[in-house]
Amino acid sequence: MEFIASNFAPIMFVGLICFLILGFPVAFSLGAAGLFFGLLGVWLDIFPQAILSVLPLRLIGIMANETLLAVPFFTLMGLILERSGMAEDLLESVGQVFGPLRGGLALAVVLVGAMLAATTGVVAASVISMGLISMPIMLRYGYSRSLASGVIAASGTLAQVIPPSLVLIILADQMGKSVGDMYKGAFIPGFALMGLYILFIAALAIFRPKMVPALPPEARTFREPSGSHGYASLGLLALASTLVAIYLGTHMEAVHSWWQGELVEFVPTDEKIVVAMCGGTFFAWLIAVINRVTHLGLLSKLAERVTFVLIPPLLLIFLVLGTIFLGVATPTEGGAMGAMGALIMATMRRRLSWALLRQALNTTTKLASFVMFILIGATIFSMVFQAADGPVWVEHLLSKLPGGHLGFLIFVNVLVFFLAFFLDFFELSFIVVPILAPIADKMGIDLIWFGVLLAVNMQTSFLHPPFGFALFYLRSVAPEKPYVDSHTGKTMAPVTTMQIYKGAIPFLLLQLSMVALLIAFPGLVTNNLDKQIDVDLNAVQQQMFDQLDQGDSSPDFNEAPSLFAPQEPAAPGGSSGNGLPGAGDAGNGHSSIGVGGESDDPMKAIQDSLGQ
Repeated sequence: MEFIASNFAPIMFVGLICFLILGFPVAFSLGAAGLFFGLLGVWLDIFPQAILSVLPLRLIGIMANETLLAVPFFTLMGLILERSGMAEDLLESVGQVFGPLRGGLALAVVLVGAMLAATTGVVAASVISMGLISMPIMLRYGYSRSLASGVIAASGTLAQVIPPSLVLIILADQMGKSVGDMYKGAFIPGFALMGLYILFIAALAIFRPKMVPALPPEARTFREPSGSHGYASLGLLALASTLVAIYLGTHMEAVHSWWQGELVEFVPTDEKIVVAMCGGTFFAWLIAVINRVTHLGLLSKLAERVTFVLIPPLLLIFLVLGTIFLGVATPTEGGAMGAMGALIMATMRRRLSWALLRQALNTTTKLASFVMFILIGATIFSMVFQAADGPVWVEHLLSKLPGGHLGFLIFVNVLVFFLAFFLDFFELSFIVVPILAPIADKMGIDLIWFGVLLAVNMQTSFLHPPFGFALFYLRSVAPEKPYVDSHTGKTMAPVTTMQIYKGAIPFLLLQLSMVALLIAFPGLVTNNLDKQIDVDLNAVQQQMFDQLDQGDSSPDFNEAPSLFAPQEPAAPGGSSGNGLPGAGDAGNGHSSIGVGGESDDPMKAIQDSLGQ
């Protein structure tokens, strides 16, 4: 028994692994391990029985957590958009634009995957939609089966890191950080990962053109009466829209100053990107509306089609992410607006039905219940693990790693990479992150950057052969047997499971490269966050002394009645009776300056309070 008592934390961790190996669901394994070792710890007198009485309060706290409401909101939004045909319209329109290029269809899948990620945040919806729509088209025109599979699966996983991502919500909740800050930090890394995918496809188009053939002329459906495809009109509209966005981006401080009525000298990069993008798209939409109403022929059919297909999801992106980044709405409120916007878009497209709504609500309820049960189990386990000084054991274990911060980061990422073979991102977030985050915080590592780094790493869990969930989703919709193509009438070969696995490996390596880039250049995350204002309390103290020492050596109470007049004692929490903030409000929030309280000498009261 002494051995168990002295090694309680590592034995508890091994016990959890045994529960998981036996095949029990993760949520029940966490809860069962927590309760079993909790009772064992009380019996061995490792911690008091009162620890278990805290459990109901912790569970009630989970139910009252408003941040987690964003999970069902964003899930419902994504499911409604996916089932209302938005992905199909986007793939058709963007495919027509890039089809004439080698690798154009693959580029269209990546771009549409990023747009679906920014509007849905659900990997399953993105992978299944693009698998059903784009896979037959890519195979029809001679794309490599492995490449087509890898592009679809990898593009669907962008929903993990591009806001509004569900995993970012969970990570922010587990780390005690703002979801909005987590979204801001992941904004540029998410789109940088998309850029790596595009560069890889472009390299294949140059060096392996047979793998990514261009779309033949007969497959291009949008034609003008003159026989042209309308690319010139689309290019001019895109150029004008880009110039408007660049102008807004470079003059964003002036725009904010005009809007707020005061001088604004700094605007975060993510806000510039979102507002500039929305300004450019609004300009394009305005031109398209004028062209349709007046029949002036300003735009080609292709340009008008692309504009009206792209604007609604981009508007939804601004409604959700723009309001969060600009501080207008919380992530939960943004998710609620996004769900309502998805319902409005589906209604306007005449795709909303009771059957669709019922199916989306059913799936949303299942996912939200899944997350809640895992969180309850993880809370039980972590509460007992912390009572047994488990974090101290983990900290001592990891503090002995060579290399300091870099060694810690390499070890953590290798650990998460291998755990992702067996656990999905929800399970990793609830089991691993609560253990690692406090250690990273003590080592001085920015938790927002650490969270984004883990999110990109956990994204690989969807592409791991043979356990990647994105590969399972694609396998469920990819043809397993020979089939007859509906357009050409030819018999097409199936897509094998090994081809899906082979196609995922290059994109898995690209994701690991993104992890390395984030470790090497943390500014990709931290530069997007709001600048923190550091207050030098010593300078504040000296300034107060200088002001009090001016003139007479003793203060004139008649000249400063608002500060030194007798008043009621300070209320608990750090504010004095006249409403002035105490030292706790300016500093750590635990002490207060009761000026005019018990001491008759105000200078002595200030010195005593600041000296505490």
